[in-house]
Amino acid sequence: MPDVRIPTQRAQRFLTAAFDKLGLPPDDAATVARLMTEAEAQGSDGHGVIRLIPYARRIRAGGMNLKPDIRVVKEKAAMALIDGDNGMGHLVMQRAAELAIRKAKQCGIAWVGARLSNHAGPASLYARMVQQQDMIGMYYAVGNANHLPPWGGLDMLLSTNPIAVAVPAGEEPPIVLDMATTVAAYGKVKAKAQRGEQMPEGWMIDRTGQPLTDPKRADEGFLMPIGGYKGYGLALVVGILAGTLNGAAMGSETIDFNKDDVTVTNTGQAIVAIDPDAFGELDEFKARVDKLIRELRASERMPGVDRIWLPGEQSHAKRIANERDGLLLPPALLAQLDTFAREVGITNILETT
Repeated sequence: MPDVRIPTQRAQRFLTAAFDKLGLPPDDAATVARLMTEAEAQGSDGHGVIRLIPYARRIRAGGMNLKPDIRVVKEKAAMALIDGDNGMGHLVMQRAAELAIRKAKQCGIAWVGARLSNHAGPASLYARMVQQQDMIGMYYAVGNANHLPPWGGLDMLLSTNPIAVAVPAGEEPPIVLDMATTVAAYGKVKAKAQRGEQMPEGWMIDRTGQPLTDPKRADEGFLMPIGGYKGYGLALVVGILAGTLNGAAMGSETIDFNKDDVTVTNTGQAIVAIDPDAFGELDEFKARVDKLIRELRASERMPGVDRIWLPGEQSHAKRIANERDGLLLPPALLAQLDTFAREVGITNILETT
């Protein structure tokens, strides 16, 4: 059976119905569904619709609080610390982004950290929330399972610890960098396994240092950091900023939410908003970003290179195409969604209206 195109609105309605059945309040179910659909549309398939089943498993096991009291526990003019009360990470981080935007409008910059959160999807979702308000958005997080040892070690004490930066432009698409501090995010490993595909060499190695390309054997090895020992250092620092600073889990405290559906993950994240208007005229800044984008795109290319891409351009193009043509979901995932729909008593995603 080939992959099937599902209209984005249909997918979002299906996810909303699913989270409603799982017990989320209606507004929260709609928010999580919208953000998961956005993730799928931009090409972050490891953080999109595929996440419904593991989220549902954790919710049913009592591992997440469906009616959290998400609140500010410490605050100054340009910073805040949010306690997510073990709620879904999408809800926690949307609240954090909204607060960072409000504070940055007053102070020029704001940093909002979160603890007792959960997995929230791709980092760029929240950096883009800030960028869409004509600000520079930055996001950091501690990944929800350790897949990376310290450089030269074997004990997996670090995660993929992602970074995202979103920069507004004028006439050009925004610059949006979204990257794990490992060569590939673990969600991409899951997506490869779902599709029955092999991983490229360089994503993972086994405990003897040999390339590991079968995603179904991922437990036998670990992810590789970007840039060798530099990526290890970057993963560590990002984890300190997003986790340790906020009183969230880091190192051996990190809970593997792939294997443990009950223990509170205490996931740490941080969002930063920078208002370019605090440094000069906003329109002038956006025009300068446009100029830089065009210079980079028009620069001399190596032989065989058709185009120089800017960070976020391909996701921007995917978003436009997927919103027009629908989300491309693999047969294995559709089968899982069909089983889930029958279990909870909702209409299958292929038949949702």
